[in-house]
Amino acid sequence: MAATLAPSALRAATTPDLSGVTLRVAYYKGLHKTLLETAGLATTPYKIDWKEFNSGVQHIEGINVDALDFGSGSETSAAFAAKSGARVKFIAVYREDLNNQGTFVQKDSQIRKITDLKGKRVGYVRGTTSHYYLYKQLAEAGLSFNDIQAVHLAPTDGLSAFSRGDLDAWAIWGYNGQLARTKFGAGTLKTAVGYLSGNFLISANPKAIDDPLRHAALADFLLRLKHAYAWSNTNYPTYAAAQSRDTAVPVDAILELFNNRNQDYSLISTSTEAIGSHQEVADVFTKTGVFDAPVDVKPYWDRSFDGGLA
Repeated sequence: MAATLAPSALRAATTPDLSGVTLRVAYYKGLHKTLLETAGLATTPYKIDWKEFNSGVQHIEGINVDALDFGSGSETSAAFAAKSGARVKFIAVYREDLNNQGTFVQKDSQIRKITDLKGKRVGYVRGTTSHYYLYKQLAEAGLSFNDIQAVHLAPTDGLSAFSRGDLDAWAIWGYNGQLARTKFGAGTLKTAVGYLSGNFLISANPKAIDDPLRHAALADFLLRLKHAYAWSNTNYPTYAAAQSRDTAVPVDAILELFNNRNQDYSLISTSTEAIGSHQEVADVFTKTGVFDAPVDVKPYWDRSFDGGLA
């Protein structure tokens, strides 16, 4: 059943005439675009130019070169954005399941614990959550990236490499990890629970924020996502069927992830705590030498959307 909102629910964000506005929105396959469509919230008073990019690094890169207005991704990619001085702002936080992120090993692998990764070929995606939680899992076991054969691969390339047996283990998130499990029999060595905060950040183009009409469209879009996330928690079988259609991941596998989630899905406004969590990620990369100097993430946050989300 599609979600419905009273006209007043979106009134504040849709008062201006937005018919001439086009938002360039990056999305992950099966996520925000599919979510809004399934929840019945995809018909907007402005146009949306959807662009599929399946890594937060790519979302930020698109915003930085003024090819996108809206994106999303992890605190990790956001920390790298601050380090590089990217032209991007973080405007909201969404919280999703962390059990769908993990370090996976081949079917029938003799790797039983993180210490067994020493000397092994381990895939990950640089500048993403997999980079961060793999580092923390290794450090906890007394290892570093120097102790493994770390292989940076885009998610789809990583799945291909894992399927061929070219990787002994793979740190990855979402549907690619689930395909590794369901299609290729991968075992879960560790999930990201306890290694990630659970915060994922909504990013926006500063030019769009400064434009009153695009700001209003962004505010409306955020509110739609907030309602859609709330809807998904009680209508997940409907959403899972749409995700399965769009990703080719079996619906039972998607429902299994939802049923084993570590928290409900939600979209919330920015906060001092969220900024502090982002700062902690940047500080870890400075401490470990990934960053050559401390990074202050606070200037990259914009709180002008907080009122509408409250």
